[in-house]
Amino acid sequence: MFKKVLLENNIPVLLETVKEAHSLCIGIWVKTGARYENPDNNGISHFLEHMFFKGTEKRTAEGIAMETDSLGAELNALTSSEYTLFYVKVLDEYIEKAVDLLTDIFLHSTFPETGIEKEKNIISEEINMVEDTPSDYVHELFNKNVWGKDGLGQPVLGSKETIETFTREDLLRYIGKCYGRGNIVVACSGNFREEEFIAYLNRSLGGLQRNSEKRRELSSEFMSGLHVIPKDLSEAHVCLGLKGMPYGSEDRYSMHLLNTIFGSGYSSRLFQNIREKRGLVYSIYSFHMSYSDTGLWAVCAGTEKKHINEVINITVDEMRNLSGTVTSDELQRAKAQLKGNLILALESTSSKMTNIAKQEIYYGKYFSPEEVISMVDSVTLGDVKNLAQRLVGDNPLALTVYGPVKEEDIKGSGKVLQ
Repeated sequence: MFKKVLLENNIPVLLETVKEAHSLCIGIWVKTGARYENPDNNGISHFLEHMFFKGTEKRTAEGIAMETDSLGAELNALTSSEYTLFYVKVLDEYIEKAVDLLTDIFLHSTFPETGIEKEKNIISEEINMVEDTPSDYVHELFNKNVWGKDGLGQPVLGSKETIETFTREDLLRYIGKCYGRGNIVVACSGNFREEEFIAYLNRSLGGLQRNSEKRRELSSEFMSGLHVIPKDLSEAHVCLGLKGMPYGSEDRYSMHLLNTIFGSGYSSRLFQNIREKRGLVYSIYSFHMSYSDTGLWAVCAGTEKKHINEVINITVDEMRNLSGTVTSDELQRAKAQLKGNLILALESTSSKMTNIAKQEIYYGKYFSPEEVISMVDSVTLGDVKNLAQRLVGDNPLALTVYGPVKEEDIKGSGKVLQ
């Protein structure tokens, strides 16, 4: 059962009661992330997320870790381009302790200077790990080439250069600017008593009176073209794509189905035609990434240098031909796959918590699983074909290649720049 209530300071709280569960997951969502950072402080959202766990006025960092383990809880956080999330998942009998722990971290962290300097080294190592994993790093390069060096093109982790400049005053200033009540959403899913839970929140988060400043909003213009980043690697890593759909698009379920048919799963066209039939890659998949105002539909693959143009050409041909070749059998199979993935994902309280929070942030309303399934079922073959034609058509593509290649090795394919 879903319900939305407001705390005493008007912070929205989204509640989904699951009486048969023995746990609950609570998330505090802040509508800020890498997209809204200035280039000279890129990475501060993620850096700050780490620093919330370094001690509060009444808990040390070690104390936070020990208390979390003593509850058998999962306490963590994550940062994206458009939001930052702090969450705890715990047995339902520990709800009061879980709320106290999570809100103490969120409201009363002290951000010690010594912790800041240590965290700079830790996040620098995190950046090294991404750069040392080509299949991950190519996504970062692709985003920068597609969206530019500002806004959506900025990496969540930032750069070693920007991170090194952060001070305690920078963190406090960022909190004052972005961590106001107007930017906060709370979500909870699991087994809990509503009145009790809201009372716990009102005693802590409900007392927050800080307001958020106006966010730094940037337009997001998709940029096509070829970008090659030479690197001595055993494989060439490819990201190829087009502008996609924003979160709130009425065509979002057609988009999910189109992507499922094209490159999501073992039965998809890309996997079958490029890996299974031709053996040109080990991994290939398509994905759709939505944002508040735009989206990205792309394919990622890793292949030997000698196969790279063949992989690119087949992928582009598959994408260009989608609108005229999608079949009703493929659509029905994609619907079954999508509905199955949805139901399985919503078996956990953490997934339910994430689902209701994102619906509030991006749609401003709640859609039940039954409503979502009904909307998936209502998509017709014509809807999918029309969307494929609108998205692909003759539009130029963006292509990023990272590996043992040069630009002249790629241009022979020709198709990505058409």
